[in-house]
Amino acid sequence: MSPRTQQQFQEIREEKKTLIMDVALKHFANEGYYKTTINHIARHAGISKGLIYNYFESKESLLYGIISRSVLELYKYFDINRDGYLSEAEFEFFVRRIAQILKEKQTFWRLFFQLLMQNEVREQFLKEFLGSGSLLEVLSEYKEGLYVSDIMKTFMNYFVRKKDRKGSLYDPYLDLTMFILTLKGFAITYVYMNPDDEYFEKTVNNIIALYK
Repeated sequence: MSPRTQQQFQEIREEKKTLIMDVALKHFANEGYYKTTINHIARHAGISKGLIYNYFESKESLLYGIISRSVLELYKYFDINRDGYLSEAEFEFFVRRIAQILKEKQTFWRLFFQLLMQNEVREQFLKEFLGSGSLLEVLSEYKEGLYVSDIMKTFMNYFVRKKDRKGSLYDPYLDLTMFILTLKGFAITYVYMNPDDEYFEKTVNNIIALYK
């Protein structure tokens, strides 16, 4: 039997890492982040506690890895040419891809939302990934010229540009806030209620029409 290649070792490593995160997400969501121990995760994943520490230095880093993986899965479809300018076509593509991901991985996202509903986890998520305690603080920072992230900056610039065709009464900050709340509401509703395909498609089309 020939020895494993470097690529095969990497594939095995990624499989183990994914297994650990998937098991941890399930138990963090259903039993609580603070109640779930590394020993508990290891036992249910069928691996040793030491092996988990080969991938994650702590339970906190494991949580960060789960959240980071989830966020990156969504945002890899954002501004796909990475030029910092979000066109209307790119905006529509992003919304449709998010919707498709929710549809394809409904169980995963249901668990993820349950995890984020835990106060301590939500606070850590806001601090690590938005750099702020609330969306309103993010918008306030933008008005002062302080950009929380390139993603938020690009999103905000997209909505600010809409003012040229919407008129002087148009409030881009309010519109962005409503878009994020609408998208979040759609996501949570879909993963828990499982509406039929026709309703799903109509809702996605309506969100795009409202905010494009």
